[in-house]
Amino acid sequence: MFGFKRRRRRRQKKLPFPEEWTQILERNVPYVRALTPRERTELQGHIQVFLNEKRFEGLVGLEITDEIRVTIAAQACILLLHRETDYYPSLRTILVYPETYLVRTSRPQPDGTVVEGVEARLGESWHRGQVVLSWSDVLRGAADVRDGNNVVFHEFAHQLDSEDGPVDGAPKMPMRSMYIPWARVLTREYKRLLGDLEAHRRTCLRSYAGTNPAEFFAVVTETFFEQPRKLKRCHPELYDQMKAFYRQDPAERSRDR
Repeated sequence: MFGFKRRRRRRQKKLPFPEEWTQILERNVPYVRALTPRERTELQGHIQVFLNEKRFEGLVGLEITDEIRVTIAAQACILLLHRETDYYPSLRTILVYPETYLVRTSRPQPDGTVVEGVEARLGESWHRGQVVLSWSDVLRGAADVRDGNNVVFHEFAHQLDSEDGPVDGAPKMPMRSMYIPWARVLTREYKRLLGDLEAHRRTCLRSYAGTNPAEFFAVVTETFFEQPRKLKRCHPELYDQMKAFYRQDPAERSRDR
């Protein structure tokens, strides 16, 4: 079965990449312009496989188009460059809202009561094989490659995190030897962030990274790809761990932007 899947994916990567898809990338995913020609070719192959294997569904009347599919797939696949990948194996469906959407929430309180409310969201990553995204926020996050806010990077980082089971900020590593330094550095940097937030000190990461270790990893992923030089300057060891995991060096790539 695995041999068949590999052969099918190799065939998919060799298919001609449609010119209209190239135009969508140029228009909606400016991050792609910083990639080398070899990286662009690799990315195009990943996009072909991703779109062949994942299903997209529009919500609240949104019609799914190639523009939506390619724009989301490209950003999800940027995280896969240079890595051995099974293309987010537990993910089956990407649900897309036209814009920021509201969900009902229930939050347990220390005294045992539950506070219910409504929360606006840009995206979610579910363990049941789904990612939820706001299309307007997908476009907004992709348009500025330097602001450190990218909902697709964020939610697909959660998908990577979940590949080994729990979503805990410790994704599946390519080598066993990487787990100990990863845990040491990310635990220390997460605690450092919590201390900075508690003391109201300025940080290089959004405060949302302090929510829990899983959100820390997802926010750091956004920063790593969109503000790599800042992350490298403020958190050099954290940057090195992300560089080893993603097998990319965006700080070097960003010099040419």
